[in-house]
Amino acid sequence: MNTIFDEIIDRRGTQAIKTDFLKKLYGREDLIPLWVADMDFRTPDFIVEALRGRFNHEIYGYSTPPDSYWDSIIKWERELHGWEFSREELSYIPRIVRGIAFVLQCFTSPGDAVIIQPPVYMPFFHIPRDNGRRLIMNPLIRTEEGYGMDLEGLEEICRNSSPKLLILCSPHNPAGVVWPAEVLGEVAHICSKHGVIVVSDEIHADMALFGNHHTPFAMASEEARNISITFAAPTKTFNIAGLVSSFCVVHNADIRERFFGWLQANHLASPTFIAAVATEAAFTKGAEWRKQMLSYVEENVRFVEEFLSTNIPGIRAVRPQASFLVWLDCRELGVDQAALKDLFINKARLALNDGEAFGKEGSGYMRINVGCPRAVLSRAMVQLSTAVRESI
Repeated sequence: MNTIFDEIIDRRGTQAIKTDFLKKLYGREDLIPLWVADMDFRTPDFIVEALRGRFNHEIYGYSTPPDSYWDSIIKWERELHGWEFSREELSYIPRIVRGIAFVLQCFTSPGDAVIIQPPVYMPFFHIPRDNGRRLIMNPLIRTEEGYGMDLEGLEEICRNSSPKLLILCSPHNPAGVVWPAEVLGEVAHICSKHGVIVVSDEIHADMALFGNHHTPFAMASEEARNISITFAAPTKTFNIAGLVSSFCVVHNADIRERFFGWLQANHLASPTFIAAVATEAAFTKGAEWRKQMLSYVEENVRFVEEFLSTNIPGIRAVRPQASFLVWLDCRELGVDQAALKDLFINKARLALNDGEAFGKEGSGYMRINVGCPRAVLSRAMVQLSTAVRESI
């Protein structure tokens, strides 16, 4: 049965990074784009209608968000995750990646140590390095099921390197891990003991799959609550990343006063009316659409798993516990990363993310975005199967 998620929409010519940046990044345009972490599903009608309703008033001047905008965020987090916070603990943030950079500016100085856990989302490397901070790696541990945290290694880093921040990816990108509450509690205990602030990027928090349940880092323990700066957004779940509608929650009064004060001083804490309208529509009307979308994504994940198992046994999908991003383990193909990229790009005609972009731990891997119509995904898998059969 066809669903609203089966509709194929041509995004070329809309300034979409996924399609209109292909030539510059991959050297060719004849690729199926399965890389950038936005979905190819139409933005839900209730968001489009809310935006159209506002645009019909043809004055787009200075605006202030209504109380109902803030209330929608608070209610959504309470009902979906059981996370309670007040209006004073909540702020708008103009993109999560920028928010991480703001935290660096507010709480660290050039030369200070910052911990990340590769393989991990690429800006976690770039932002600290480009701002003159010292990156300390606490790599994840590969397990039979997926990945785990190296808590002993984290303890050693905190004891010996005097880091100021840990940038946490929760759920994890690209591995798709939904971190257990007890693991997050251990992270909080280690970081609290050594005076390390945890910046938790939870942009995929609303996209837990296959019965998994996301625990906000700040809910893991009282220690976590007291050392955390949490970023989240409706952008991944409702496919509105271009509208820039992220938010930040800080419970600790001292950290909050310093960070929110920094945001206010730099005029960064107020959303555009577009972001406010879209966020409120998503969080007040989006519960059922979210469930349907996640069900479709789960079926796409299963489709990829079964196709690879049957047709390309040298590639294995690491099943994500959250998000529409799937980490492909290609190591059994027995080729180096340059040959792997050539296989996907020039032979299979697919644009995926190079695993090494997530750190050296990503060597032998590629990341695929399955947030697309199944017909597109099926075509991509057939092209990949043909390329592997003819090349390896």
